[in-house]
Amino acid sequence: MLPCYFTVKKEGFDEIIIQKSRFIGYVKRVETEEAAQQFIQMIKKKHHDATHNCSAYVIGKNDQIQKANDDGEPSGTAGVPILEVIKKQNLKNTAIVVTRYFGGIKLGAGGLIRAYSSTASQAIRTTGIVKRQRMQGFSITVEYPLLGKLENALRKSNHILEDIRYLDKVELIVYVKEGNEELFLEWITEQSSAQADVKQTDKKFIEIDVESTKE
Repeated sequence: MLPCYFTVKKEGFDEIIIQKSRFIGYVKRVETEEAAQQFIQMIKKKHHDATHNCSAYVIGKNDQIQKANDDGEPSGTAGVPILEVIKKQNLKNTAIVVTRYFGGIKLGAGGLIRAYSSTASQAIRTTGIVKRQRMQGFSITVEYPLLGKLENALRKSNHILEDIRYLDKVELIVYVKEGNEELFLEWITEQSSAQADVKQTDKKFIEIDVESTKE
């Protein structure tokens, strides 16, 4: 996976009423096509009495898996608009199902496209988007008198202060954007007046909340 990419939070949903039709958008983060299909089937089972359960998903480092399904709606009016919302927001590993309960008023092709796009966008906003950034971990051990200054500097920086462990000395667990390790080591040496014991630990993806763009 890329060192930095956008995806949705774990799972969420929202709904909109348009011309008496009920549209319910379900969003889920998925790592594989099998997981996406399982999610779609779960929503179809939950809403087996719905008029349509339309879906789309994007999976893979280079968005190599992209699928859309209109589930009985006129071709290109449901699945593809949902897919375009995912792509427009630059989301990876994301699946969306929009369930429709027909309210008796036909929307026409343009109306359907807008309805499915709006529902997908609203469901994404409600669920939330995260930036997943691969970061390098560091363990920083200092004497207690240095804690206040160092903690304050870290919280004002772009680095992630994940944990503070109060032992014989204080250990701060910090994550730094990949590629910035050397600059961080110089910075932490300056901030601590060379009094910090710094050890490199693990690498992992850190999730940072971001705002979704408008539809």
